[in-house]
Amino acid sequence: MALRRFDLEAGGESFAFKPETEDKIAFWRGKYPADKQRSAVIPLLWLAQKDNNGWLSEPAMREVADRLEMPYIRVYEVATFYTMFRLQPVGKFHIQLCGTTPCQLRGAEDLKEVCKREIGKQMYVTDDKRLSWEEVECLGACVNAPMV
Repeated sequence: MALRRFDLEAGGESFAFKPETEDKIAFWRGKYPADKQRSAVIPLLWLAQKDNNGWLSEPAMREVADRLEMPYIRVYEVATFYTMFRLQPVGKFHIQLCGTTPCQLRGAEDLKEVCKREIGKQMYVTDDKRLSWEEVECLGACVNAPMV
């Protein structure tokens, strides 16, 4: 299993959704009854990640929690469970490489070595801020292993 670390220091002091994102937030919140607004946590996290240069900082997650009137820890639990949410700064192009057995049997280790050689260590962002990579759990398409 890949270890995912949350970067507390890189997130800054605050986060605000971009003005053009507000309509999308209203759209997603409008899909749920008033007493079920928490159900919009995944789409709002996705929007926050998009507005935060591709990753979720603590202030971004707190903003989602405030918008949905739910405890921060519940938002944090969702964000840390799904590998589609990135918990550290990433490059413009972020590679996720499956590290589970089916992918390992079909060449994932070779791809991992290429990533290390060409990009750097896991979760390292290249100096030009273009590339980063991480090993994740199953990406759900084992028939096409190795999954990237």
